[in-house]
Amino acid sequence: MMTNEGNGPAVDLYSDTVSRPTAAMRQAMAEAEVGNEQAMEDPTVNLLCEKVAALLGKEAAIFLPSGTMCNEIAYRVWVDRGEEIILEESAHALHFEAGGPAALAGAMVRTLKGKRGIFDAAGLETVIRVPRGHHGQRQKLVNIENTANLGGGAVWPLATVSGVAECARSHGLKVHMDGARLLNAVVASGTPASSYGALCDSLWIDLSKGLGCPVGGVLAGSAEFIERSWLFKHQFGGAMRQAGIIAAAGVHALDHHIDRLAEDHANARYLAEGIASIPGLTVAVDEIETNMVYFDIEAPAFDAAGLSERLMREHKVRIGPMGPRRMRAVTHIDVTRSGIELALTALKAVMGAA
Repeated sequence: MMTNEGNGPAVDLYSDTVSRPTAAMRQAMAEAEVGNEQAMEDPTVNLLCEKVAALLGKEAAIFLPSGTMCNEIAYRVWVDRGEEIILEESAHALHFEAGGPAALAGAMVRTLKGKRGIFDAAGLETVIRVPRGHHGQRQKLVNIENTANLGGGAVWPLATVSGVAECARSHGLKVHMDGARLLNAVVASGTPASSYGALCDSLWIDLSKGLGCPVGGVLAGSAEFIERSWLFKHQFGGAMRQAGIIAAAGVHALDHHIDRLAEDHANARYLAEGIASIPGLTVAVDEIETNMVYFDIEAPAFDAAGLSERLMREHKVRIGPMGPRRMRAVTHIDVTRSGIELALTALKAVMGAA
């Protein structure tokens, strides 16, 4: 399916957040049983949380309006004001959450440089602080983003997560996984979600990206962690009341949309291979692991903003700029192989007219 409503794009590769609920998902939403989720009386919300907790191998889970809130509540639970979160330097929470760790948890951050958004235990050791009495801030949490967005949708190997978790715990640190695209990692690597969950103190999945739901994320952890999370859900304005209508989309997606993520990965690889053949564009095809294609513009006639604007204006193809000469295309449930062909035709036409 390709979108073509009004002045919108015919093919929208801006992000998997633009994915829309299918007809079957909408039907499930229309028929959902509802109740007061804040009183834990919404049966569909409760079912969704039970399914996610089981999927991730955790005791409990909580349904939240967004993935960003999942991260920020986890930080608020694990970190006291002035304490430190360790993040890879390209982490989503550092660049795309409006200063949330500082504003909402009062947290400091310490960064380290990984490879494509992924670091290992040896790298983590380099940023562990030597205790200095009352003078140095305490480190409390290690944050892992799987897949790594600015790393091109890179998948964390389970062995690497295991090494990082072992190192973190040897220093008394908790481990949190930003799982915005965790299920993409699961499908691409064949690693069960619960295997990642076993190594993390908290983690979450996004419903509104590859799974195609209109809204929401689900955060999981121990029963004690989730009980504490409920306090901050309310404090942050996350009460949704008769939320079964949107939770039903998540239930449907977990039942029907996980395995199909492989189609998005195949389409991303196909897109990358096509881009590699277009003069003036470069892409690391071998680094395409999931549903993201980052590519660079070598032709001097264009910058990323200009190419993005012409693709949309002339061909109704939306691909977002991610830097002066870098672009990102993200495949998802609403982009078919024919949509990829249309995007490649548009890229060739615009680049060829330069």
